[in-house]
Amino acid sequence: MKWWRPVLAGIGLVAVIAAAVLVARVYGVPGVADLQRLTTEAGIWAPLLFVGLQAAVTVTPVPRTVFTLAAGLLFGSGLGIVLTLAGTTLAALLAFVLVRMTGGRLVERYAQGSAARWARIRLDHHGVLAVASMRLVPAIPFSVLNYLCGLSAVRFWPYLVGTVVGIVPGTVAIVVLGDAVTERPSPALIVVSLICGLVGAAGIVVAARRPIPQDDGAREADAARQGS
Repeated sequence: MKWWRPVLAGIGLVAVIAAAVLVARVYGVPGVADLQRLTTEAGIWAPLLFVGLQAAVTVTPVPRTVFTLAAGLLFGSGLGIVLTLAGTTLAALLAFVLVRMTGGRLVERYAQGSAARWARIRLDHHGVLAVASMRLVPAIPFSVLNYLCGLSAVRFWPYLVGTVVGIVPGTVAIVVLGDAVTERPSPALIVVSLICGLVGAAGIVVAARRPIPQDDGAREADAARQGS
C-alpha cells in the first residue's frame, strides 16, 4: 500500500468536514437551537443518553463523525470530547466482543479482500501500535476496523489501549470543529485541534509503512497474486 494514498484520503476527509462547518456557519444549521434546548432540558440524562445512543448506533456500519460533530454542537468542546470518547470506546468494545462471541462467521465472509488481509496481518503482530495507527487513518472506517480487530489475534487490552490512543486526535479535532459552528472556540482548543491533526497525519504514514514479519508478508503477496 502506497503511503500517500491514505494521506490523500485523510486530507480529502478533513476538507469535506471543514467545508461542511463553513457552510453551517454561513447558512446556519437547521434545528441546532432546538436540539440544544432539548439537551439543556434533559439535564443529567442528556450526556448519558448521548453516550448510549452513540454506542448503540455506531456498533453498526454507521459513521461516528455525525455523533462527534453533534457532541461539539450540543455540549461544547470540553464535555463533548469526553462524551464522544466514551461513546466511541464503548461502541468499539461492544463490536469487538460481539465478533469474538459469535466467532465472526458473518463478518469473515466480507473480510476476504487484500486490504482486509493487509490490516489483519499487522493487527496479529503489532498489537497496540497497529490498532492505534490504524485508528488514526481516516480512510479506514471505524466499524470495519472494529470487526477486523475481532477477527484478528489482537488481545483485548492492547485493542482497548490502541483504540483510546488512536481515536483521541481525530475526535478532539472534529468536536472542536462542531463547537466552532455555534461559538468561537478558545485559541488553546484550536491549537490542540491542529496538533491532533498533525498526529493523525503521522499515524497514517506509520500504518502504511510499518513492516510485517517476512513469512506473513510472503503469504500476503501470494494471496494477493492468487486473488488477482
